[in-house]
Amino acid sequence: MFAIIVTGGKQYKVSVGEFVQIEKINANVGDTVTFDVIALQTAEGFKVGTPVVEGAKVTATVTEVGKDKKIYVMKYKAKKNEKKKIGHRQPFTKVEITAIEG
Repeated sequence: MFAIIVTGGKQYKVSVGEFVQIEKINANVGDTVTFDVIALQTAEGFKVGTPVVEGAKVTATVTEVGKDKKIYVMKYKAKKNEKKKIGHRQPFTKVEITAIEG
């Protein structure tokens, strides 16, 4: 059994017991969060929602909140003696999928 959820403008294929690193959400470590399901695979068959599957939800527990590895971006303009190095660390939330209902 698996489900496809939407969070942070992205879609993730998840199943029970899986750890997923998603975009940062407003939750602390140990909190329980629920996600809307847009597609669901069960023993009865495959269900696709318009836009979400009615009565289906995915429950997850927040296991970690942090920042990703640093990514460096270099801006450079030729013949102008102009260059700039910028670093960025994307915040994330890591969740463990505990239940899929539907």
